[in-house]
Amino acid sequence: MDLEKMMKNTLKVVLLTSMLPLAASASQELTPWYVGAGLGVNNYEHIATDNGDDNPYAWDIFAGYMFNDYFGAEIGFRDLGSADWTTGGISNDADVKGATLGLVGVWPLGNRWSLSAEAGAMYYTLENSQRTATSSSSYSSNDFAPYFGAGVGYNFTDNLKLQAKYRRYENLDDTDFNTIEADSNYWGLELSYRFGTPAVAAPVAAAVVAAAPVDSDNDGVYDDKDQCPATPATHKVDSVGCTIYENVKKQEDVGSIQFANDSAVVKKEYYKDIERLANYLNKNPEFTVEIAGHASNVGKPEYNMVLSDKRADAVAKILVEKYGISQSRVTSNGYGITKPLVAGDSKEAHAANRRIEAIVTTTEKQPVLK
Repeated sequence: MDLEKMMKNTLKVVLLTSMLPLAASASQELTPWYVGAGLGVNNYEHIATDNGDDNPYAWDIFAGYMFNDYFGAEIGFRDLGSADWTTGGISNDADVKGATLGLVGVWPLGNRWSLSAEAGAMYYTLENSQRTATSSSSYSSNDFAPYFGAGVGYNFTDNLKLQAKYRRYENLDDTDFNTIEADSNYWGLELSYRFGTPAVAAPVAAAVVAAAPVDSDNDGVYDDKDQCPATPATHKVDSVGCTIYENVKKQEDVGSIQFANDSAVVKKEYYKDIERLANYLNKNPEFTVEIAGHASNVGKPEYNMVLSDKRADAVAKILVEKYGISQSRVTSNGYGITKPLVAGDSKEAHAANRRIEAIVTTTEKQPVLK
């Protein structure tokens, strides 16, 4: 027991004295020292039975020292939350907290990511409150428990780091009364701050010979002539490093108008559709439109071809004469029965195929790819 008390006092001294250099380091370059805090959930094994449950929320605070980019030591305080259960008519409410000391290994990856592993010991206090129908009592127990863990981290900056952590604690036992034997699993997030600022490279004297030309965005144009830095690698560029664009035509169907059998007369009810088309063209003066006429498969194909031309011409005429769209932007073509909207020889198919369609051609600017 004397050895246990001595180890407990030693751990407290280490926790206090290790914090002293932190304030002095904050104004220096990026230092080995860091601090942080974590929040997560913890699950005790063994002590919570079918008629009990965990209060899973756990937290910790810590400070660490990195001996190099890959290896360091860490001290802290952790609260692992509580568990409630009832056995033999006795209601229990137990929680574990205490100081920790451990070693940390870090494996830096690309794009600010890293992996970590840790192992150490926790000097814990297990407190349990017990209640029966007629009385209540509490007791506590202290001991050392080993832990190990792993994590994935991401550095937002050289100072600020977020990690997802898993830890396993073994032998969180009631060593005085031998009533509780437990292990636990912890999952959580941890945010840490490393003191100082990144070291800035000392200025280098001008070289005797001229530096080789640099092409930072690999577009084939050196930086001293590149007027468009960071051009996407897939784009073709001009002599000053800017993306070359081309105009690409795109067709959009903006509506259709139905006709009576053997008729090229536009019904008044469709004038509002033609007006909407005219408004669309007025808002986009660079667009052109094709009025495509169609016919149903009734009668001779030659006759239907002429009829479809008349239907297309009738709508084009309204678009130009009534709504003021320039003749140069409007074309009309008849397709007869060659492009039916609905296949078959039914009454419904014939009605659907007696129509015109307005196809608007737009011009879209797109980068030329390599």
